[in-house]
Amino acid sequence: MKKIVGVVAVVALFLAAIGSVGLVVLNTIAEDSPRTSSRPPRPSPTPPEESVTEAPEPSLRAFYSQVLAWKPCESNTEHHCTTLEVPVDYEKPRGETIDLALLRVPAQGQPTGSLVVNPGGPGAPGTEYAAAASLVFRRPLLEQFDIVGFDPRGTGRSAPVDCFTDAEMDDYIAGDPDPDTPAEEQEFIDSVRSFGASCAERTGELLGHVTTIEAARDMDVLRAALGEEELTYFGASYGTKLGATYAELFPERVGRFVLDGAVDVSLDNRQLSLEQAAGFETALRAYVQNCLDVTDDCFLGDSVEEGLQTISDFLDAVDQQPLPAGDRELRVGNAFYGIVAPLYNSDYWYALSAALTAGLEGNGAPLLQLSDLYTSREDGRYTDNSTEAIYAINCLDDPTSIPVSEVPAQFAEFEEASPTFGRVFAWGLAGCGGLTVTSSEESLDIRAEGAAPILVLGTTRDPATPLRWAEALADQLESGVLVRRDGDGHTAYNMKNECVDYAVEDYLIEGVVPEDGTDC
Repeated sequence: MKKIVGVVAVVALFLAAIGSVGLVVLNTIAEDSPRTSSRPPRPSPTPPEESVTEAPEPSLRAFYSQVLAWKPCESNTEHHCTTLEVPVDYEKPRGETIDLALLRVPAQGQPTGSLVVNPGGPGAPGTEYAAAASLVFRRPLLEQFDIVGFDPRGTGRSAPVDCFTDAEMDDYIAGDPDPDTPAEEQEFIDSVRSFGASCAERTGELLGHVTTIEAARDMDVLRAALGEEELTYFGASYGTKLGATYAELFPERVGRFVLDGAVDVSLDNRQLSLEQAAGFETALRAYVQNCLDVTDDCFLGDSVEEGLQTISDFLDAVDQQPLPAGDRELRVGNAFYGIVAPLYNSDYWYALSAALTAGLEGNGAPLLQLSDLYTSREDGRYTDNSTEAIYAINCLDDPTSIPVSEVPAQFAEFEEASPTFGRVFAWGLAGCGGLTVTSSEESLDIRAEGAAPILVLGTTRDPATPLRWAEALADQLESGVLVRRDGDGHTAYNMKNECVDYAVEDYLIEGVVPEDGTDC
C-alpha cells in the first residue's frame, strides 16, 4: 500500500521498489532474463463487442468504447505501449480528462487473454512492473497471457502528482522519522505542512482525484478497451486493495483475481500502522536470527536481542552524526529506509548485512544506495513520483491524522508492537496533517458480493502485509479463497514455493480454485 517514505513515515505495502523489480538493480541480472519474441502489436478488437464496452452509465460510453492503438515502446520495441483516456472526475465525465500510460508484454505463446497487473505502492508505476514480467512471473503465465500494466492516475506517466523538487525530496526523505528533540519535532511539523501544501500547489485539481476508488473505475475502462468481458487481474501489496475495491464496484466483471500480499481493507490508518510495525519487527528479528544461524560470529551480536540493540544504537548514532557516503551523507531517514528495504525479500538480506557492516565501520554509502533504490532515486534525480503519489493516495483514502502533540501518547502501544521501529510508525499517524484537499468518493464496505472466486495470498512473516491481513481479506470477500505461504519476505507468488506457484497458475490458467485455507 505505501512505502515508508520521508518524515511523513507512511509505511509501504510496496512491492516494486525492492521486490522482483529490485532484483534487477541488486543482482544485475536483467541481461540474462528471458525475452519475449519481437512481433508487431496486435490491436484490441475493433470494435469490441457491445457487451464488453457497455458503460455503467451513458455519460461514460465514449471512454468505454475506446480502441487501444498499441505501438512498440521506445525503451523496448518488443513491448507495446499506448494510453487510455479517463475522466479526472467520474461525476463530471464531460470535464477534464487525463491519459493513463499502458504497457503490454505479449504472451510468449498463443494468448488466451490479458492479465492486468499492479505492483502496489500505492505509487508504483504498473508499466515498469509489466516490463519486468520475465522476473515477476513464471513461464506458464508468460506463455498464456499478455501482461498489461498501467500507471494508476497520479503515478508514473499518468498525470503524476508533483510535490517537491529533487533537492527538496532529498531533504524530505533524509529527515528524522522519529524526532526526539523540540527542534526535530518542529522540522517534522514544517515538513508535513510544506509537503501537503506543495502537493496542492504543484498538482492542482487532480490531487483530489487520485483515490483507489477512482483508480478501480479506471481499471474497468481498461478492461473494456482490452476487449475483455471479465477482468483477469494480479495485484500485489496495495494492488490487493485496488483489486478488492474493483471487485466491490464491479463484481459481475470479476474474472480470475489473485490478490498477493493482501491488505485488510477494514482497518483504519492507526490499526494498519500498528500491525505493520509488528510485521517489520518480525521480519527484522527473522533477519537477525538468520545471521546467527548461518555464522558462528554474527556481526550484530550473540543473540537476537543483542542484534536488534546494535541496529537501534546504530540509528541513534547516525541521528546524532550522519555518516559520509561518497559525495553525500547518510542521514537517519536514509539509514532507516536502507535497513527496511531489504526486509521485503529474504534474498536481499545479504545486501543488508553488507550495508550494515559498512555503516558500523563508518561508511554510509551502501545503506544510502539501498535507500535510493527504495525511493526511486538514481543519478541525482527521482525516476518516478512514487514518494509523492503514496502520500496523496493514502491520505485521500484515509485522511485520519492526529496532531503532533498527541503522538507521544501512542508510543507505548507502538513500541510494544515494535521496539525497534514502533515510534516511527507512531509519528506516521500525523503524516496527513498537511493535506489540503479531500476525496469526493465515499468509503466502501468491501464484500464483493456476487463476484467469482478471488484468490488471496498471505505469507507468515511478511513485513509489510502481515498474514493476518490476508486471512481477514479472504474472510471479508464473499468469494475469497485463502492460500498461506510459510516463509519470509513480502508476497507469496514466485518466492520459491511451488505449492503457491502451482495454485496461482492452475487458477489463472485453468480456473482450478484451490481449497480455502490451503497451507503451503
